[in-house]
Amino acid sequence: QVQLVESGGGLVQAGGSLRLSCAASGRSFSAYSMGWFRQAPGKEREFVAVINWSGGSTLYANSVKGRFTISRDNAKNTVYLQMSSLKPEDTAVYFCAARLRGWGTGETQYDYWGQGTQVTVSS
Repeated sequence: QVQLVESGGGLVQAGGSLRLSCAASGRSFSAYSMGWFRQAPGKEREFVAVINWSGGSTLYANSVKGRFTISRDNAKNTVYLQMSSLKPEDTAVYFCAARLRGWGTGETQYDYWGQGTQVTVSS
């Protein structure tokens, strides 16, 4: 079992930055690929970014590429999402998720999910 707790969300003006954190408890955090997803009001949850177990490979949604950076610290059992140049359309609840086998963008393939943290970007 892996428990995930997100933090770092809040209200920020357009063009600003936020760093989200996702702390994991349980065994073998370094064995998991970690992803970030988001869900805006009235929309389905969508993929944002993923990082493999070692941190050596990352993948981003086109909508955030060049603005967001995913990273991880396996010694701290934590994955981060640095968000810069934020836009109002980035407003959503952001979720982190853990996947034991493989890595990718499909949310149904993730094994564990956090409760989410709200990010609101004002114009």
